[in-house]
Amino acid sequence: MLYSATINVMVKAARRAGRSLKRDLGEIEHLQVSLKGPANFVSLADKRAEEILYQDLAKARPGYGFIGEEGGTREGSDKSHTWIVDPLDGTTNFLHGIPQFAISIGLAREGTVIAGVIYNPANDELYIAERGKGAFLNDQRLRVAGRRQLNECVVACGLPHIGRGDHEEFRREMTAIQDRVAGLRRFGAASLDLAFVAAGRLDGYWERNLQSWDIAAGQIMVKEAGGTVSDIDTPGDALTTGHVVCGNEFVHGELVKILRKPA
Repeated sequence: MLYSATINVMVKAARRAGRSLKRDLGEIEHLQVSLKGPANFVSLADKRAEEILYQDLAKARPGYGFIGEEGGTREGSDKSHTWIVDPLDGTTNFLHGIPQFAISIGLAREGTVIAGVIYNPANDELYIAERGKGAFLNDQRLRVAGRRQLNECVVACGLPHIGRGDHEEFRREMTAIQDRVAGLRRFGAASLDLAFVAAGRLDGYWERNLQSWDIAAGQIMVKEAGGTVSDIDTPGDALTTGHVVCGNEFVHGELVKILRKPA
């Protein structure tokens, strides 16, 4: 496949950071048996991956802003372009040696995401999307699933962690949707949940209280695969609210009916 220069820059950075994470994943299995566990090691792995991404992206596009989960916001001279990066989405999975984690890179122009790359180095799955040019998994064109019966759909969700999010609200939402769908899944990496919707592996997905780096690349992935993405409670942009729901047009609409709070 021939991709734009911007996508090639993003892919090169993701693959280099991915090699670092894959080496670190190999160490995790040895650390699981220690009393201290691998938590500190994973934190270092996370920071190391982000620094690789920052260095590669800044070298290729000097002046672009950079928002990363670990390092926060780094202002650039080019105020119209910003990288939105999660160097290790699915940290808890990674911490336990579960190969469901990813590097997520989004590029925003004037606040709108125009390109996204999501890479899982554990299985070498590389998702790519660019505005108006479609979404791809390892060079294969992606389309969201076409199911139009909610009781035939498999839907993913996020679970709020201890001390974060409204657990009661989630239980209400889960109960309401569980009664309507074929199955619920919780994989633990928001970027890959969005990518799985784009690939038609999942019919829908919702989660609250996410950060921009969790959503940026996955959001454009779903849109370019023909899906619909929005905030849960309004027609607005999930990138700014952190509450995301997506699927094909029908599934998205049905999930919104169940989840959206009355005005």
